[in-house]
Amino acid sequence: MKEQFISYLQNNDIDGLKKISKSDLHNHATRGGNIDYVVGSNITKTLPIKFNDLNEMQEWYNMNIKPHCIGKQGFIKRIEGAFLQAKEDGVSVLTLSFGIGDKIHFNNSFDEYIENIEKIKEKIFPQVLFIPEISMGRTDDIKPEEYIFDEILSLDYFKAIDLVGDDTQPVDNYKNIYKKAKNKGMILKAHVGEFGDAESVRKAVDMLELDQVQHGINAVNSVEIMKWLAANKVQLNICPTSNVMLNRVNSYETHPIVKLFSYGIPVTINTDDMLIFNQSVSNEYLNLYNRGILSAEELNEIREKGLSIY
Repeated sequence: MKEQFISYLQNNDIDGLKKISKSDLHNHATRGGNIDYVVGSNITKTLPIKFNDLNEMQEWYNMNIKPHCIGKQGFIKRIEGAFLQAKEDGVSVLTLSFGIGDKIHFNNSFDEYIENIEKIKEKIFPQVLFIPEISMGRTDDIKPEEYIFDEILSLDYFKAIDLVGDDTQPVDNYKNIYKKAKNKGMILKAHVGEFGDAESVRKAVDMLELDQVQHGINAVNSVEIMKWLAANKVQLNICPTSNVMLNRVNSYETHPIVKLFSYGIPVTINTDDMLIFNQSVSNEYLNLYNRGILSAEELNEIREKGLSIY
């Protein structure tokens, strides 16, 4: 498979790349689908080259995507889209991150919520190695979150946890939740170092005992922290197009993934929000290869890393 993957990259063969097994470990489930399936192909005409910030991205999403995805059926359509996109792109290891709030579509019942996720998976992509992930939003009022998380743990369904929201904020108040998640054997993740600085990455990894960091690209600004991440084998689940379109980096050519990789930090390549950024995992590999950021051999090493999830 290595030789085929390299050949497809060298020949700019996107259809060939879709046949090669790969992972998507940083994928927000309700935004993980193909735009054509969820909304329709005309929507891509309104997609900016870049957003100035997260607020502008959310405004675009609210105006162009949300009206087509209302209520329970809209939720189901988007999750169908996420599984379908993964299937069509050869993603064999898939993490989809689900928010707590979307249980509102299922009578506020986690049991119904989970049952519907499983039904969609079995209908569209039953053979995928699926890692359901629960995402929690940063908040100062942690007690309700802890109560909900105890219920989530009792269901024994979600295999990973992620922390989303303003990643410049401290994560200290989530220490107890992450300790419980670790004791349950969950993969521990958090969004850090996308907007926050390099030190915030180390602090979050140390405080929450993270296995993986969503983004983490600003670690590139500290040689000491890059060496520390490499020594501790902390994986960065990087989303190149997301970083470019949200102005976290100027271009693919200046993306820090190459430097992070060169320091020996485990990195993976992922989609983040396919419904917004409209780039599949296969596209992401080609984007980096065609711009000379990483060699075909290096990209294959990254691909293989993503398939060895633990």
